[in-house]
Amino acid sequence: MTVPQPRHRRALVIPVGMTMATALAFLPNATASAAQPAAQVAADATSLSYVVNVHPGQGAPAHVKKAITEAGGTIVMSYDQIGVIVVHAANGEFASTIRKVRGVQSAGATRTAPLPAQSTTDVGTPKVLTAEDLAEVEAVEGQDPLQSLQWDLPAIKADKAHEKSLGSDRVTVAVIDTGVDDTHPDIAPNFDREASVNCVTGKPDTTDGAWRPGAAESPHGTHVAGEIAAAKNGVGMTGVAPGVKVSGIKVSTTAGYFYTEAVVCGFVWAAEHGVDVTNNSYYTDPWYFNCKNDPDQKALVEAITRASKYAERKGAVNVAAAGNENYDLAADEITDPVSPNDSTPTERVIDPSECYDIPTQLPGIVTVAATGAKGLKSSFSNHGLGVIDIAAPGGDSTAYQKPEPPATSGLILGTLPGGRWGYMAGTSMASPHVAGVAALIKSTHPYAPPALVKALLYAEADATACTDPYDINGDGKVDAVCEGPKNYNGFYGWGTADALDAVTK
Repeated sequence: MTVPQPRHRRALVIPVGMTMATALAFLPNATASAAQPAAQVAADATSLSYVVNVHPGQGAPAHVKKAITEAGGTIVMSYDQIGVIVVHAANGEFASTIRKVRGVQSAGATRTAPLPAQSTTDVGTPKVLTAEDLAEVEAVEGQDPLQSLQWDLPAIKADKAHEKSLGSDRVTVAVIDTGVDDTHPDIAPNFDREASVNCVTGKPDTTDGAWRPGAAESPHGTHVAGEIAAAKNGVGMTGVAPGVKVSGIKVSTTAGYFYTEAVVCGFVWAAEHGVDVTNNSYYTDPWYFNCKNDPDQKALVEAITRASKYAERKGAVNVAAAGNENYDLAADEITDPVSPNDSTPTERVIDPSECYDIPTQLPGIVTVAATGAKGLKSSFSNHGLGVIDIAAPGGDSTAYQKPEPPATSGLILGTLPGGRWGYMAGTSMASPHVAGVAALIKSTHPYAPPALVKALLYAEADATACTDPYDINGDGKVDAVCEGPKNYNGFYGWGTADALDAVTK
């Protein structure tokens, strides 16, 4: 965290393939006290998934395991290194019961719908390049056939960077998403099978190909993977870092939900398998914002915070999309009309200082805003001084930001399952650009820890001044307000990502 899309940014994912208006139909407290406890939504006979957080590093205490069983729970997976236990239980009082047990620091339901989630959210449809479209593209000597359509590469100087370096095959970027089609001709040359897995249940599934999306599932993760590392191989398009490895960590259910247990599994898997960068173009369902004054939501924040921090301690830079609602994430309050999105949403007003869009607003995460073909904040991109760290191309309606020829679409070209290519837009597309640049930095500085990679990412970004006034559709009304100076503001953070500096400095 595509037009509204599960994961919402459904949330950070704005797969856009049609008109931007259609795409934006999709997508990361009156006060935070309006938060709705997840466990109270489900009937007692409904089986839900929970996370139980205990002291990390010592394994689940025997008395906690016993209490889980006595409360009707079944342990699915225990991540002892971070103290997170994934549990299934049909007892509607499970969370409140287990929170009273000595040694349990927090516990909460990860969803409001029964196992598995029954609702399906619209993930948007990418605009697929047809055979006729492909035939009309004029190839440029020295470039992959479709690179002339990728206005986003020169926007971050990636085309110039590739003259110096394509990135190292010793660097792996994990796409924590809806799955990656590793058979795609632009992805296969760079795919890291050992760092790939299916984490949907909260327990790693290493069956060969389990990381791939099903035929009826979202192409989102495959699109993201191509943006990062589509090989420079004379086929299709070119990724930001076409010489690095990319892996698929599938965390989205068939219905398109990104639940906490899967996200925890994804970060821990990345941590344990030498991943250098993770890309997170989603928000964790079912809450767009998780409020820490609600005991269930507090547990979800804690579990994913532990997992993402663990991945960083193990060497990974975690990059995430800021979301596609044009929210000011630094505002005093925000109206959230979509949570919980796996049952019955209830409009609530949240305090962004107490309620978080996870993982993008968690400590240590690189939060990415989107820009369009004219370099301005994308019409849909969330923003906020002190929240946005950096900006990168995520696309926008051609009516708002039209690219220079030979590019024809204001959206972002990417790989699609089945050996195809197509367009999407969203902060979901901006985040992989930054993940690619981070991978180039890691390639240039192979021994740099995550803190240094992030420092270089920000220092090398091209300072981008606030767009003021910001009237993206030209109707005379201000569509968003940017605060802060040129070198650090609410629209672009430290600036626009710079791939050339990543390989030369």
